[in-house]
Order: sequence, then structure tokens, then C-alpha cells
Amino acid sequence: MLFNSFEYLMFLPIVFLLYWFVFKPLRWQNLFVVAASYLFYGWWDWRFLILIAITTLCSFASGLLLERLEGQRMKQKWVSAANIAFNLLILCAFKYYNFFGENLAALFKAFGMQLDWVTLDILLPVGISFYTFQALSYTIDVYQHKIKPTHDMVAFFAFISFFPQLVAGPIERATNLLPQFLAPRTFDYAKAVDGMRQILWGLFKKMVIADNCAVAVNLIFDEYQTLDGLNLFLGAIFFTFQIYGDFSGYSDIAIGTARLFGINLMRNFNFPYFSRDIAEFWRRWHISLTTWFRDYIYIPLGGSRCSRWKVARNTLIIFLVSGFWHGANWTFVCWGAFHALLFFPLFVLGKNRKYTDVVAKGKRLPGLREMCQMTFTFLLAAAGWIIFRAETIRQAWDYMVCMVTKFHLCMPEYGKKALIYIIILLVVEWLQREKQFGLQLESRGMLRYRTVRWGTYYVLFIATLLLAGRQEEFIYFQF
Repeated sequence: MLFNSFEYLMFLPIVFLLYWFVFKPLRWQNLFVVAASYLFYGWWDWRFLILIAITTLCSFASGLLLERLEGQRMKQKWVSAANIAFNLLILCAFKYYNFFGENLAALFKAFGMQLDWVTLDILLPVGISFYTFQALSYTIDVYQHKIKPTHDMVAFFAFISFFPQLVAGPIERATNLLPQFLAPRTFDYAKAVDGMRQILWGLFKKMVIADNCAVAVNLIFDEYQTLDGLNLFLGAIFFTFQIYGDFSGYSDIAIGTARLFGINLMRNFNFPYFSRDIAEFWRRWHISLTTWFRDYIYIPLGGSRCSRWKVARNTLIIFLVSGFWHGANWTFVCWGAFHALLFFPLFVLGKNRKYTDVVAKGKRLPGLREMCQMTFTFLLAAAGWIIFRAETIRQAWDYMVCMVTKFHLCMPEYGKKALIYIIILLVVEWLQREKQFGLQLESRGMLRYRTVRWGTYYVLFIATLLLAGRQEEFIYFQF
């Protein structure tokens, strides 16, 4: 069930009304959340429900077992490791089986040996990487005594399957989300209105920005060998905004929807294309995943509190794992390695934490130095997205070579409307860069008038319907 579908348009208000007006007791609310979430997820394929139920039950049971083994650290370690390994095995079986098999067969062939590896036509469950990582965080946090194991199975099922963020995040931590399902919730009108604003802004980014960019991106990447360099450059720019509008739009819709139900989800994007270096970009892009890797892989490896070469090793591991998490293709691993190479100079010079505040805070426009930094960082990120979007490393290389060697000024062949929408997005988000999202309006100036604020919402809503591109599935569903 897509957020930008007619089915979801019917689903959300029905669930909202039943949640607040029928299933009022906490346990009934949580049970209803589970039922609604399983309906939402099973809409793609009911077989997916078996996997998420297995993951949830194993993680819930591991928490209870860890509590029972309190004081027996070695046994707790084995229980935690077993649950982590089991869930990763499920993830790898569905997401990476064919990848490993095909590459292993190619390796044997390089040495003159034939390996008859059977590939399987496996349907990748939507969002399996997201809910698997969320379940793993619970087991790890219980093992590390960051949270006590819950005995409320219904609340735990709601924590893992909460439909707004189930299939594409944010990847929530048990320390933040689970306690919210264990405590009574009351309807907050102001929070609900703010949530609706964020949903509207997310739909605009998805339907107007991402979907219109997608049309141009598909045409350009399909015909890249015959196009000139300027159109290829624009293709990279369009995909840069397609993936941002698509993924951050989903996150906005998810966070806004959760607020309608009295639930606060973590922020997932913080205007990443206004970053002044790659380190800042990664603090602003897919925050829930980058902090997950930081807390559960980078820090356990030693983090930054070890020798310089080990820190470099840890950093490389994080980026390679991040790339591989995105998909079973060498292009994603190469994309991760590319960002690691961009990050290393900042680390060596001790400048990887240089920019932690809002760019040009309190100013209308950035200075020349900041503008150059943002432009350079944006272009580096766009180059990385070419690797990410390509089907093979060879295609990514050919694309970039053609973009440079065949570059000359001409009229763009594709995406003229998308360029206008991108400019609108950049202007709005620049003006709102100190807020949580683009449509978080304050009641001051003309906006202090209720009719002006609601007029703005209606205009944006109608514009979203009229300017929407061809409906595309969210990119990150495949991850």
C-alpha cells in the first residue's frame, strides 16, 4: 500500500478514527495498531507477514531470555548473538542469496572451475532491512542494559510493525519508540495539525519533485550513450533530487502520520544538500541509519578512540556496510567506498566535525565561501548518486566519462518542468532550514492570519495533485 495511493487515502482516516474513538484503552489501541499495520504490510503480499512475525517473536523471546539469564553474561552473549545471527540469516537469504551465489560462481570460473550454483527467484520482502535492523537494535539494547525487556507482547509487535515507518524507516530504536507504546496516549490537536503539514510537504516532495524527476532520470540513464554531457549532468542532478524527494518525502509522511497517533518518530533528514562537507552531509542524510551504524558497529569496533589507522579502518567498514545494506550489487559497495574516500581527508585533517550548526544561521543568504562549499559538496554527492543509480560499475564509469568528454552547452532535452520544481523546493527549504521540515510555518507576519495559513496548505495540496508526475514506487522499498 503506497502512501500516495487511493487505498492509503481510504486506509488512513479509517484507522485514525477507530484508533481514537473506538479502541481507547491502551492495550486495545496497541492491538489495533498491530492489526492495521499487518493489513498495511500484507497489502503487498500476505506471505511477508510470516517473516515479520518470525522476526518479532524471536526478538521478543530473546529479550525475555536475556532477562532470565541476568548475571550469566556469557549465556546472555550467546542468546544475543544467536538472535542477531538468525535475523541476519533471514535478511541475507532473501536479499543476498543470489548475489553471493553468482559472485562465488564467477570466482570459481576465474580459476577454471565450474560451480553449479542454483539461483532462486526470490521475492524480496518490502522493507525487510528496515524492520530487521529495528528488531536487532532491541536485542542489542537489552543486552547492553540500555532498556529493560518488555513483557508486553502486543506493545512489542506494535513497535516492530508500526505501519508509518515499517517499510522505509526511520529505523527507530527501542529506547525511543517502545516506551511510547507502553504509555497511555492522548490526542493532541496541535501535534496532529503539525503532522498533517508534514504529510502534505512529504507528498509534495514525493509526487511533484521525485516523480517528475524520475521521468527524466529514466529516459536519460536509458539513453546516456547517445546524449551530450549537459543532459547527462542534468540526469545526475535530477536523480540527486529524485532520491531526496522520494526518501525524505517518505520520512516526512511517516513522521507526520505517527504524530496523528500521538507517536514521535526520530528525524531522518536535516536538509542534507545544504551541507558544507561530506561529513556534514552524512550527519544530515538518513540519520536513523547512519546513527544505527555508528552505535552498533562503529563504536563497538573502537570508534574514534583508537589508533588513527584503526579509525580509518572503522570508517571504511561503516561506509562499505552502508553501501552493501542498500542492495545486492557492487555499485552500492562502490558508492560506499566512494564516500569513504571523500571522508578520509576530513578525518586526517581533523575537520570531520567542523560543521555542526545550521549553515548561514540567522542570515537570509550564505556567504561566498559557504556557497562554494555547499556547491562542491552537492556535486560530490551527485557524482556518488550516479554510481548508486547505475546498474553496473562499468555503466557508472561510462556515464561519467561521457558526461565530461561530451559536455557542451545546449538546451536540455528532458526535465524542464522538474528543474522549476527543484528550484521551488530549494527556495522553500533554504528559508525553512532552521525548522524540522519545509512546511513548519510560524504564526507571524502574514502567516499569523488563519486564512493565509490554510490558503497556503490548500494551494500546495492542489499543486501537488495537478503537478504530480507519473506514480512511482518509493525507491527505498527495494532496500
